[in-house]
Amino acid sequence: MNAAQHCNELRPRETNRCHPQMETEIMYRHESIKRPLSALTAALLLTASAAALDAQASGPTPSDDWLKGIGGKHKQFFDAPAPAGGIPLVHVMNYYDTYNKAYNVKDQDIDAVLTFYGQTTFHGVNDAMWAKYNLGEFFDIKDASGTPVTANPWVASPTILGMTLPQASIPSLQKRGATFILCNNALQILSGMVAQKRGLQADAVYNDMKANILPGVYLVPAMVIAVEQAQNARIAYHRQ
Repeated sequence: MNAAQHCNELRPRETNRCHPQMETEIMYRHESIKRPLSALTAALLLTASAAALDAQASGPTPSDDWLKGIGGKHKQFFDAPAPAGGIPLVHVMNYYDTYNKAYNVKDQDIDAVLTFYGQTTFHGVNDAMWAKYNLGEFFDIKDASGTPVTANPWVASPTILGMTLPQASIPSLQKRGATFILCNNALQILSGMVAQKRGLQADAVYNDMKANILPGVYLVPAMVIAVEQAQNARIAYHRQ
């Protein structure tokens, strides 16, 4: 080994460590890339959250899912296009009560289906909608004092034939297994009529109503189809 080779061997070996200036530049580039990626990720998350909220706010999609829950031995379809002072609720209640008491049949073996369309359309939406759009005045539904109601009269304690019957309310009947279906066609048409009377946009009112359908109430594409489906499913028919 000559002197030059010997000197080279004595020198410290170079490492892979970058020059400090190069390290700074690489870190700067890395952070520059991270910033737009972080912003993009945040934007995507916000978009996804907004889409989820919009889907929730828009309410249910019309479907035939109501049929999936009809499996009782005794089944009846209560077709109620008019409120008739709440009598349709009494009929559904009597359907369960009579089978219970006279035939010793439990609620779990009974399926009643009550419709919302025509003049009962908005009985399928919550109190907030009745107050916001003054639906009692729109349908000329008044309380005992003669004042248009500002809450859904079938939800808490319906007054029927002068009697207060909380056991005939929609939630009470749902607990017993009753199914309630709301016609989407009727909701669109009636929402448009409310919008016209109140000087509002029809689509906005419809979307508002759809987002405020009562819990557990099914939105169906059309009641004329639901009636046929009920017949095909061998559900007895009762016109209200």
